[in-house]
Amino acid sequence: MLNIDILTIIPEVIDVYANAAMLGRAQKNKLMKIRAHQLRDYSADKKHHKVDDTPYGGGAGMVMAIQPFDAALRKVMLRKKFLSRSVPKTRVILTAASGKLFTQRDAERLAEYDQVIFLCGRYEGVDHRVEEALVDEVFSIGNYVLTGGELPALVMTDAIARNIPGVLGNDSTLSEESHGTEGWLEYPQYTKPEKYTLEPVPGQKPKVVRELVVPSELLSGNHKKIASWRQQQAKNRSQAKE
Repeated sequence: MLNIDILTIIPEVIDVYANAAMLGRAQKNKLMKIRAHQLRDYSADKKHHKVDDTPYGGGAGMVMAIQPFDAALRKVMLRKKFLSRSVPKTRVILTAASGKLFTQRDAERLAEYDQVIFLCGRYEGVDHRVEEALVDEVFSIGNYVLTGGELPALVMTDAIARNIPGVLGNDSTLSEESHGTEGWLEYPQYTKPEKYTLEPVPGQKPKVVRELVVPSELLSGNHKKIASWRQQQAKNRSQAKE
């Protein structure tokens, strides 16, 4: 069972998503366990539970301190005997805009661990000594800045969970998903009805009625033809994104 631990100052944000839909079912079926930990509980400041302070050298905003992260990791990290190994296979990840881009390959790799721990930054950032001494990897989910690391941690948790056997119900669906072994995006999908009339939006000019139809290749019943069409569409999508 994969254990995912998320260190954050707003654990309630994690709990809502982690206990719903696919992730909720995965936990109920004991395929994984997701725990959100209140970082303030590990602060050496027992009166105010501070986890941040002003930056050395000056500058705007506050910087998250190393002490709460260090104390939390010492408590959260699995140390007991696990499965056939004497020491659990654990990976500690910091979420930061400066990190390397998280990919499907990373999701597949991290699904093989016993424990993945996410450290969620906030404010102006995290004391660099956290990255230097406490974590194994630093990940970003895109070239933009977010308010905190909670959303990236959830995004990565979702992507990792999909690669745990049994989580999706039908593991064969993984082979045809976007960013698979060939690196292509997934082909377009269609369902009933075969034809759909799209009426114009009120006030739209000119008033155009569109007939949206399913590609004939998918209606042919020819599995070889369908596979060829899907492969070409996936390739076209991937090339268009480059």
